[in-house]
Amino acid sequence: MNIVYNLLMIKVEIMLSILKFFNIKIKQFFNERKNVIQILEKEISENEKYIWIHVASLGEYEQGLPVFKHIKSLYKNHKIVLSFFSSSGYNARKNNQISDITVYLPLDTNKNVNKFLDIINPEMAFFVKYEFWPNYLKSLYKRNTPTYLISGVFRESHWFFKFYGFWMRKVLRSFTHFFVQNNSSKEILCKFNINNCSVMGDSRYDRVMELLNENNEVPFLKDFKNNKICIVAGSTWKEDNDLIIKFINSCASTNTCWIIAPHQINLKYIKELQNKIELNSILLSELNFENFKNINLIIVDSIGQLTKLYSYADISYVGGGMGTSGLHNTLEPAVHKIPIIIGKNFKNFPEVSELINLNGIKTVNNFDSFETEIIELIQSNDKRNKMGEINFEYIKRNLGASDKVISYLNEIK
Repeated sequence: MNIVYNLLMIKVEIMLSILKFFNIKIKQFFNERKNVIQILEKEISENEKYIWIHVASLGEYEQGLPVFKHIKSLYKNHKIVLSFFSSSGYNARKNNQISDITVYLPLDTNKNVNKFLDIINPEMAFFVKYEFWPNYLKSLYKRNTPTYLISGVFRESHWFFKFYGFWMRKVLRSFTHFFVQNNSSKEILCKFNINNCSVMGDSRYDRVMELLNENNEVPFLKDFKNNKICIVAGSTWKEDNDLIIKFINSCASTNTCWIIAPHQINLKYIKELQNKIELNSILLSELNFENFKNINLIIVDSIGQLTKLYSYADISYVGGGMGTSGLHNTLEPAVHKIPIIIGKNFKNFPEVSELINLNGIKTVNNFDSFETEIIELIQSNDKRNKMGEINFEYIKRNLGASDKVISYLNEIK
């Protein structure tokens, strides 16, 4: 299977080099990676020691950030190379507080892997959650590089726990230690005789608590809100937006204002969305000290603003759950002590199920249930406060995941 995988990766690389002439997104993907090795050759010094951290995208970066901060503090004599797989994550955090060098991850071919690791020569490597690249992991193992997975989640339904995933289970043994989110993940690994694991919890709780101490001010939003009840709909997809826009156009009250942050930051899509809304609306990038007075709705047209926007919300709607794209992060609004509404699909999000049972999150499956829930929240300050307090206390009870990782690293240092 390793031979098949390597042939597939070579084929993918060749196909991308051809298809880039016919597809803008593929061209972008290819061009983003073509100079990574040259950048590293220029930036890496043989006189320095390096730690490599890899994340898929922005969500994994934010999830691992509390741990990364501790690593940076613990290993002060090392420099950090941070790699992203996705362009959205890279573009949002290419300038960050953690890394000395930030790059895209080259494709997982043996040639790319050996060049990448030969140049960096990392003394340690960290991956977050679901990042399992066979050639990178095997090469790190052969080089005796301590390699760790942070906030890992494993389910028996994962393909590499099926009979045909035996070769990937061998790859998992390349990790020095697994820091997993829950006991069930540890039990699954142990079932397959992978015992180098411990339960850390989920570092997202630590991360969202840090948000309260950051500067969450967004220019002119306080004036825009103007003591109205503010509903922030974050990371919304078409199914979410259809629901929200129908409510806004038929039921929106004068004592409310809205902020919609679509998951898809595409100007054409955003303009189409704006044209469907009957309220006076504006793009966030257009908001200034003169034009907020008659505006009741803002559409966000940039990445990286959502965590700040939730700090202005009295009610939040978290997108992804009305369709099949996957529910987005509910902890980001929860830390701001606000009630949360989500769609009907939230499988594999244990914190969501728990908060639904605690009554901090309300789930809706159609327009009627959405209308009922949001009107009740708009009308009841007591209910908003009660749900918000439930959400905040839940986060407090789950803090401490990053400390467990650092405690382990301290012991082996």
